Amino acid sequence: MKNVIKLDSLNNAPLQTLPFPYFKVEESIYPDDIKGIINSFPDIADGGSYNVDDVELNEPFKSLIESIDSPEFRRIICEKFDVQVMDLPMMITLRGYSRQKDGRIHTDSKTKVATILIYLNEKWEADTGKLRILRNGHDMNDYVDEISPGPGALLAFKVTDNCWHGYPAFEGKRQSIQINFLTSAAAGNKHRFFHRLSAKLKRLISRRN
Repeated sequence: MKNVIKLDSLNNAPLQTLPFPYFKVEESIYPDDIKGIINSFPDIADGGSYNVDDVELNEPFKSLIESIDSPEFRRIICEKFDVQVMDLPMMITLRGYSRQKDGRIHTDSKTKVATILIYLNEKWEADTGKLRILRNGHDMNDYVDEISPGPGALLAFKVTDNCWHGYPAFEGKRQSIQINFLTSAAAGNKHRFFHRLSAKLKRLISRRN
């Protein structure tokens, strides 16, 4: 397997602890690989999350998925956040399009131990659509950090009661991978079921239109 993730950059990224534990890497994928990975991102024209198992994967995008689902990647998350995810189920979902309603302030489900986001857009020129690490659950402008969803930008955070995040409304192409380590296989099955159901409903609606 060819590893395309700059694991040293993840290892060396400083851990921020306020308002909750997180770290970011501006360029998490090797420069020689990033363009091909972006170009081979699955064609997702609708909003919402899609299970990685429910879309067609081609190289070199498949190499990125394989690099994520590796012991080395898991070990970094364990060490950064002082959590044990080596044997926890991993869920990977993809987003290709942002709707106006997306990005609202939220915390992640308690069935998730850690969340990692990798953005796969050639560039980001819009003022909106940048993910914000927030101090609270009601003010999008009260943030401590902002991550532009450019080529290979990565954000990882430990799921806590106050892991508030979101982004100012943006509509258009906004490609990303979300990786979650889940508390149990049952939690994973539940999340995948609802993502799969949502995807089927969107396809039915699209066909009717």
